[in-house]
Amino acid sequence: MNLYDLIKEKKAKVAIIGMGYVGLPHALEIARVGMQVYGIDIQEKRVNQLNAGKSYIQDVKDSELQGIIDAKKFEAFTDFSKLDQADVIIICVPTPLDKYKIPDISYIVNSVKEIKKHLRPGQLIILESTTYPGTTDEVILPMLEESGLKCGQDFYLAFAPERIDPGNTIPFNEVPKVVGGITPECTKITGLFYGQFLKHVHPVSSARAAEMTKILENTYRLINISAINELAMLAGKMNIDIWEVIEAAKTKPYGFQAFYPSPKVGGHCIPLDPFYLSWKAKEYNFWAHFIELAGEINEQMPHYVVTSTITALNRQGKAIKGSKILVWGVAYKKDINDPREGAAYDVVPNLMRKGAEVDYFDHLIPELRIAAGNFMLENKEPILMKSIENGLEAVKNYDAVIILCDHSGFDYETLAQNAKVVIDTRNAIKSREFENVYRF
Repeated sequence: MNLYDLIKEKKAKVAIIGMGYVGLPHALEIARVGMQVYGIDIQEKRVNQLNAGKSYIQDVKDSELQGIIDAKKFEAFTDFSKLDQADVIIICVPTPLDKYKIPDISYIVNSVKEIKKHLRPGQLIILESTTYPGTTDEVILPMLEESGLKCGQDFYLAFAPERIDPGNTIPFNEVPKVVGGITPECTKITGLFYGQFLKHVHPVSSARAAEMTKILENTYRLINISAINELAMLAGKMNIDIWEVIEAAKTKPYGFQAFYPSPKVGGHCIPLDPFYLSWKAKEYNFWAHFIELAGEINEQMPHYVVTSTITALNRQGKAIKGSKILVWGVAYKKDINDPREGAAYDVVPNLMRKGAEVDYFDHLIPELRIAAGNFMLENKEPILMKSIENGLEAVKNYDAVIILCDHSGFDYETLAQNAKVVIDTRNAIKSREFENVYRF
């Protein structure tokens, strides 16, 4: 049976490399329609959890995972031997930046090296990890064709960017999937595959166009959030409530989309992906000024939070050194258990460096590891912090509370009543009656 028939009859076997925030939800959705899924991850702890029916991803319930295990449609592995049996292989690995904001595609390259060992005619290889335009045809394609097999004839290769948004209530299968293959035939068969479990597939002319699509989506958000952050800082100097201004601007029925200030754009996509394009642009003697400026403003925001905290304490006759400060919420956005690239990683050690005693409260993130060495603290080893309990009751024991993330389910007006000083970076406290609340 050829690959087209295997896909259409949902008999294709699918291997997913990387069982994180992208790979696991995909595994769930693909297995639900009846295809056999092999989850591959080099972290043994993850694999053991998955095979025990325990999800570590907030958007995937234990019962859902157990359901596809019981149906014998999913199993996880730490080795790559199952690639021999896979008809479709999806790469869902991290693509971080180094400290100089240079793309690190080593996880992709290492995955392709393993795929190459098991590559056979009739397989479809899909990259979902966000990367710069050109990765699929400049890096992956030559590596795979070193096997002697020809793309578009012997095997198929495409890029189909992930669009995972942790905590979003839109059903997975209703989010359209963009697909771009190395050849038209690669695009066609990739679209057929995603069409088995997603309602909408949008083909584009090439893998590069698909790669650029993902970068555009996140660059759009980074630039707009950074723009409103800059205006928020200016509005603060002018004694104007930026949150009131945004709500007023939203009344215009056209030509305006609301973006909101934040202590830092966090997560696994928006603060990272645009710099893949900025880095690649230099190959063409082109400088992506908007991306660089947006990144500069974004990196300034945690410092602005700390400066605002110092100012608020000064107005109470209190120095930052020796102050007890509670950071409220360390997730990068509300109602998720993911702190990646969040403001807390900058704000907490910066406060410590200035002599403050810092705790945090986040019922969704019980532990947080802070790389203190980056901020010239005496302790060069990472600091393991644990969330305090009973946040609303505890706020009265602190000189200041900084709201970095406004998880649902809390009475923020009560927080304002009980706290001595609040720096509210999320407009969690709606009332403007509290003189102890400072916003930006």
